[in-house]
Amino acid sequence: MRWRAALTQYRLPGALVTGLLCLSGCSGLSEISEMGHPPRMTTTSDPTQAPDYRPVTMPMPPLQPPPTEVGSLWRPGSRAFFKDQRASQVGDLLTIKVGIADNAAVTNNTTASGSGSEDYGVPTLFGFHGTALQHITGASAVNTSSASANTATGRINRSDAIVLTLAGTITQVLPNGNFVVVARQEVRVNGELRQLMVSGVVRPQDITEDNTVTHDRIAEARISYGGRGQLTKLQTPRYGQQVLDSVLPF
Repeated sequence: MRWRAALTQYRLPGALVTGLLCLSGCSGLSEISEMGHPPRMTTTSDPTQAPDYRPVTMPMPPLQPPPTEVGSLWRPGSRAFFKDQRASQVGDLLTIKVGIADNAAVTNNTTASGSGSEDYGVPTLFGFHGTALQHITGASAVNTSSASANTATGRINRSDAIVLTLAGTITQVLPNGNFVVVARQEVRVNGELRQLMVSGVVRPQDITEDNTVTHDRIAEARISYGGRGQLTKLQTPRYGQQVLDSVLPF
């Protein structure tokens, strides 16, 4: 009700108000359906069937047939003589380890100053000579001076730490042999639903013997750690407040 009154006060367009009311109504119905219950977890499904899934295309080198040895039992790329246990086909599972510990500290100090002075002599002015001008103005020259100073200080101090281990699925095998992997996981604790998602492109050579790959070996990595629930809802501004913060110039 508070943001509806604010919308009326600022006289936003009727279409915008109607859209916000519909958005609020849809969100409210979803929240009402979960009232008294923890957030619903999504069902286990094929990640390629998600509405926002898009196949990945990457620059590819020309295809070259792998070398073969007549009568050899060894397969190119294998790490075991009898069978390679690593993921290698669409649908195979592998473990993704995310261990991000980034620290950034930047300090900038800037100090600038300048000064200047000029003397302008005036021999004659409107027929008056310098001596006569001196009696009128009290000086025989025009003096100017200027000074400027600027001091600025900036500092950035950031620290990020994320440690995750979750299983993923190979969703594509690119023409050059690289794998597109997608890993999703949901954890519900005390009414809070934590959602983890990792996706990217992996080289077969970077998958270790225990069928794991680290995040620093994933190209085009997208790592998401979020969720929803009562605490998340309380920490998120309401839709009306977000709209007003975006459109109001003050």
